[in-house]
Amino acid sequence: MTNLPEEKSNSQKSQRVGDLKFALRILARNPLVLLGSIMSFGIIIIALLSRFIVNPALANEVSYATQLCWGNHWINWGPSSSLCSSNHFYWLGTDYFGRGVLSMILLALPLDLQIAFTVVLGSVAIGISLGALSAYGGSVIDEIILRVTDIFFGFPTLLLALVIAAVVGPSIPTLTLAVLIVWWPLYVRLVRGQILSEKEKNYIESLRAMGASTPRILFRHIIPNSMYPILVQATLDLGGVILIFSSLMFLGFSPRQNLPELGNLVAEGIQNVFTAPWLIIFPGLAIIIATLSFNLVGDGLRDILDPRLRR
Repeated sequence: MTNLPEEKSNSQKSQRVGDLKFALRILARNPLVLLGSIMSFGIIIIALLSRFIVNPALANEVSYATQLCWGNHWINWGPSSSLCSSNHFYWLGTDYFGRGVLSMILLALPLDLQIAFTVVLGSVAIGISLGALSAYGGSVIDEIILRVTDIFFGFPTLLLALVIAAVVGPSIPTLTLAVLIVWWPLYVRLVRGQILSEKEKNYIESLRAMGASTPRILFRHIIPNSMYPILVQATLDLGGVILIFSSLMFLGFSPRQNLPELGNLVAEGIQNVFTAPWLIIFPGLAIIIATLSFNLVGDGLRDILDPRLRR
């Protein structure tokens, strides 16, 4: 007698192996996606280990003896930049408080990634909730939700975030809330569109004919099958949130001047652009690398999840 559970398990394992092979083929075919995956994975690992690599107490130290000095003698920034004493070596120089820039970048990565994941996950949760309500709540509720999202779409993202940050005040939770407020409408529109498209498919009609309830159809079938575009968009948005949050810090919304955050470090560099150019270059490169790596991962994920490429 045929063992149906065993056959089903073997079929699922075979499908997972096939998906893995397909993903590896996509990565091998696109070196940029592979590079982005390696960089993003490395950034996350470094962020998780940063407090073991660098003592967090260094963020609050002030040493005017090593203020804005370049400690790496292999690179010469010119006569306008001061060198650190022979007793101190800093790979990427020091900042206004005499702290090593490399150490501050390592301490800044966990904060920026924490904000990025919090905003994106919060936006996805709001988008799924309001998007499903909009698609299934009737024309009146749908119209109200769409008009609210239109209001948010009517303002540039950074400008609206600046206004909200100015109103609620400079602190990490309030700045996170400010970015979240301007980020969720995109996911409401995306989830609504996916659900409206999915609910018209034949298998949904079959489920209704079998007597499945609307909540069961929505949460067990429609939303799981609509997650692929949402997952791709969320991956792409991680870099965007880092960029927006760093921009807020750069524009003066940092809770404190010595906060180790990439945008805050760049803001210090603007004030000392000729005497300490490394303060702009290296934190700026960290922002670019983080944003680019997550964008490349999102592009690769889009290719991996695209069913047309499997044919």
